[in-house]
Amino acid sequence: MNRKAVYAGTFDPVTLGHLDVVERAAKIFDKLVIGVAAVTGKNTLFSQAERLDLAQASVAGLSNVTVEPFDGLLVDYAREKDADVLIRGLRAFSDFEYEFQMALTNRQLAPDIETLFLMPKQETSYLSSTNIKQVASLGGDVSEFVPAAVAEALRQKFKS
Repeated sequence: MNRKAVYAGTFDPVTLGHLDVVERAAKIFDKLVIGVAAVTGKNTLFSQAERLDLAQASVAGLSNVTVEPFDGLLVDYAREKDADVLIRGLRAFSDFEYEFQMALTNRQLAPDIETLFLMPKQETSYLSSTNIKQVASLGGDVSEFVPAAVAEALRQKFKS
């Protein structure tokens, strides 16, 4: 069986928590597509092209993982990729309500596509891209929270 899943998000920027979810999903599925959202409803620090490059650099060692841009409804993108599972990361209880609502909406739109929630390991469960960007903007070292390429990209964005 050739099982495919999509893990979509803003990834602005990708964190070690995101990578933990990617690694877990890559062990479960034959192919994992990381979909980097174009329109996010968020004011992103990095362009979609930059977020794609950083995500690709971060997963370069995982042979069954690809990184692609996407725009539009996630369930439509999953169908386009012949994926029948959406991967969603849950860090804390505060994520659950939003993710639960999204999963139910996606189920209504596409009953044939399942949502699988994965929790990152405890050491990375507190990480958020928003907090990491704030630390970096204030000159803090974020190298413990993100891949090296991301830490460097953040340094470049915020250097005075």
